[in-house]
Amino acid sequence: MTTTPSPPREIGLRSIRVELSTNPYPILIGDGGLSQLGEQLLAQGFRAGTKVLVVTNPVVQEHYGAQALGSLQDAGFDAGTLVIEAGEDQKTPATVALIHDACFARKLERGSLIVALGGGVVGDMAGFAAATWLRGIAVVQVPTTLLAMVDAAIGGKTGVNHPGGKNLIGAFHQPRLVLIDPATLATLPEREFRAGMAEVIKYGVIGDAQLFGELKAAATRDPSAGLASQDAVGAGLLQSLLERSAAAKARVVAADEREGGLRAILNYGHTLGHVVETLCGYGTWLHGEAVAIGMVAAGELSLVRGLWSAEDQRRQREVIAAAGLPQRWPDLDPAAVLSCLQGDKKVREGRVRFVLPTGIGTVEIRDDSDSAAILAALERCS
Repeated sequence: MTTTPSPPREIGLRSIRVELSTNPYPILIGDGGLSQLGEQLLAQGFRAGTKVLVVTNPVVQEHYGAQALGSLQDAGFDAGTLVIEAGEDQKTPATVALIHDACFARKLERGSLIVALGGGVVGDMAGFAAATWLRGIAVVQVPTTLLAMVDAAIGGKTGVNHPGGKNLIGAFHQPRLVLIDPATLATLPEREFRAGMAEVIKYGVIGDAQLFGELKAAATRDPSAGLASQDAVGAGLLQSLLERSAAAKARVVAADEREGGLRAILNYGHTLGHVVETLCGYGTWLHGEAVAIGMVAAGELSLVRGLWSAEDQRRQREVIAAAGLPQRWPDLDPAAVLSCLQGDKKVREGRVRFVLPTGIGTVEIRDDSDSAAILAALERCS
């Protein structure tokens, strides 16, 4: 006898749809969401008895591993856990091979499922493993860092780093569900929270002037607290930031799933941020910190190019500073910077594409910035 899955119980959960033409999926946001993991998977059509591999890291396992596994097992799933190291320097094909080994050991089938429980590094590697095991099995993203909640877990970009550059090895593999429980941020170190705020600020600059205004107003209300911690932001604003950021990314992904055009605006701050990560060594800067530096540098490039005003750049810098994020371009060899830019995934026919702001809430994708303009912009923020 077959049964029809009951609709998800979304008590306390806000639902945002990623409206893809094929295989759309929900983003569920709300305190207590992690305890509903198993129930929500049943609601998405997964059957009790399905084999599930939860991939996480040691810190997240300590705080939330038992809760996630218990929710899955209570719902009837045949679930087990793999704990991997998850620093940016661990984001390699070798670590993905460990996930593949666990898939083999647990005899995961094409109807099986990988759950990524952790930050963006875990999500990227678990998603890539799911994309490549048996030529693709389902993945569910359960992000536990702010950066992953507002960016990395949504949109299906998975992959690992190559010595020559960040995320050069990967695949597009959309999740079946993104489940965001803001309560998991209670154990997130403040530095990691600040790194996530960089991606929130990004959404404001590239397309949501109202969101940017909320951030600026919150920073102005209490300049001593700023936006640099969960307590400073507050539960109400945090929920709003999560929802607005998730909705912003969902809209862009739905319009351009595989980054053929519009989706490239999500790379604001990332082109130069990836240079910082690559040349300074993975782990020296958190991803969000590098993105913050990259946004300041892109803003300076817009100034050099005459694309936006000094006032807008000042406002961007103020919000980035309020989040406790770095703004200074590191001391890097200019030739190495230009060479690294040529290895970026977004280069077309040798021309580096930058996402450049033209005002708070608007950006352009430009491939006509010459080396002199780039280096002049970096000098202005070094």
